[in-house]
Amino acid sequence: MPSLQRYLRSIYRVGIRAWWRQLQYISDAKSGRFVGQDKFGNKYFENYNAEEEVPGRHRWVDFSQHAYHASQVPPEWHSWISHIRKDPPTEDAMMTASQRPWQQPWTENLTGTRGAYKPYNTVAPKIRAWEPKIAPRA
Repeated sequence: MPSLQRYLRSIYRVGIRAWWRQLQYISDAKSGRFVGQDKFGNKYFENYNAEEEVPGRHRWVDFSQHAYHASQVPPEWHSWISHIRKDPPTEDAMMTASQRPWQQPWTENLTGTRGAYKPYNTVAPKIRAWEPKIAPRA
């Protein structure tokens, strides 16, 4: 639970509107350096101030959508957030120089939505359900 001093410092740094949004979305008051933004509008931040942040929790994402989940973070940003990469994709020379024309554009996981993949079967079923035959009354 952040202290009152940390709340006030965060309000001073990011403003009351951004502070309130952070409390609603991530349940914490954070302020730090803006690192970059991906093509979906998610914003990425980091704060290396040791007395403010818990070690290992100094990088975070501010999602652009209200209903967010982890698959909305692209792989290059996920590797930075998870501390697999030292530099963010916007500052890494290798990431900015590499273009993979064979790779499909990244999309989020659509499970549970209308865009989810639904397989279908083209083979006739081996077992048929019993259907009673009703004889007309005489």
